[in-house]
Amino acid sequence: MAVASPCIDICKLDRKTDLCVGCLRTATEIRQWRRLSDSRRRRILAERCRREAKLAWRR
Repeated sequence: MAVASPCIDICKLDRKTDLCVGCLRTATEIRQWRRLSDSRRRRILAERCRREAKLAWRR
């Protein structure tokens, strides 16, 4: 089974971090998601805590 997109329909990019405030992916990752391997998708999802902290620090 393919790794599902983490999109939660809150599509707004933080300009400073280039992270979506909803799913915590970069604009490039969002565009490429369908073409990424499942292992790459899992790595992106594993980085969510670090990315969330990065966004929280910016606020």
